[in-house]
Amino acid sequence: MPRGRRRGRAALHRGCGHSMRQIRLPYSAREASVSCGNAAANPVEWKDEVPRKGGTPVSEKKPFAYGGQAVIEGVMFAGKTVNVTAVRKKDRSIAYFESPRVDQAWVLRLKKIPLLRGIVALIDASAKGSRHLNFSAESYAEEEGETPEAAKDAGKKSLTDSLTMILGVAVVGVLSFIFGKVAFTLVPAALEEMIFSGAFENKFLHNLIEGAIKLVLLIAYILLIAQTPLIKRLFQYHGAEHKVISAYENGEQLTVENVQKYSTLHYRCGSSFIVLSVIVGVLLYSLPIFSWDSIWERLWIRLLLLPVVIGISYEVLRFTNSVRDVPVLRYLGYPGLWLQLLTTREPTDDQVEVAIASFERMLEADRAQTMRPLDAGNAMGA
Repeated sequence: MPRGRRRGRAALHRGCGHSMRQIRLPYSAREASVSCGNAAANPVEWKDEVPRKGGTPVSEKKPFAYGGQAVIEGVMFAGKTVNVTAVRKKDRSIAYFESPRVDQAWVLRLKKIPLLRGIVALIDASAKGSRHLNFSAESYAEEEGETPEAAKDAGKKSLTDSLTMILGVAVVGVLSFIFGKVAFTLVPAALEEMIFSGAFENKFLHNLIEGAIKLVLLIAYILLIAQTPLIKRLFQYHGAEHKVISAYENGEQLTVENVQKYSTLHYRCGSSFIVLSVIVGVLLYSLPIFSWDSIWERLWIRLLLLPVVIGISYEVLRFTNSVRDVPVLRYLGYPGLWLQLLTTREPTDDQVEVAIASFERMLEADRAQTMRPLDAGNAMGA
């Protein structure tokens, strides 16, 4: 990180001709498709921030832990006030979809409670992330042959219909997450019980084999879907997402050349969470109070403890990320990084450019929202 305290400059995408204060819903009708190479001119000064190495400034306060996810032909980044997805079109332009991060007060309170915050955060991410994944999927479908007339008709949907659709996508996203976690929890336990139930009595060994079966199924699934060209590119965008966040966290100016220097692996990745949940599950299930006498008791215990496993795994993930610079403790996060060797690929410069565009657009929107109360105060003579 650069030293000293001076004014920094941030290049905004004003050359694209789109106001970041406008949230485009529904996206089928108000998608913004623009050809934005690097950031345009019109720099803005940020007085209370430390500048990067020639580019976007970093706040002196504790940095916000930005996250994101790969989508079809693009990347979504979650900011403080808005989530932004950028998708590459076949005509080389970049289409954007933005949605505000609006949380109820009670949700924000739950996100501050250890153990509970992990469950809330994952469900919230599944709901909001599914909207952006759906946007990228629809954009991809249009690229694959939707007629202009069909696209025009889609753009005429009423706001009510669009909001209903978005709500439905969010519900499906949450249900898919829950179903996946339940299936991933029960199937390995049932398989282990059927194969090894009479082989030995050691419960810890049974749980250890159950965990191994989970990892084998997970790895086999990833390797299988990775054979399709679409998923291969998705994994490349996953790598681009990690590279951009790492470059930003290390104070680099967000250019393709700078971003490409960084690894496709990152400690806070959801892939790490999956591995940690397997390890936490093995240890938690092995406690004497969670012993079982039949396969049904075993499955029932797994279901009851699923929220606990998620909550503890989330806290462990936060801890491993906080100690990643400690020489010995950094190795705690390595199992998750190993799994990312399967879920990420080296991105092309073109894909990194899309990830940078998404991240910078998200930063721009966050700053616009942050400046609004000050602008209102000045207008009132404050």
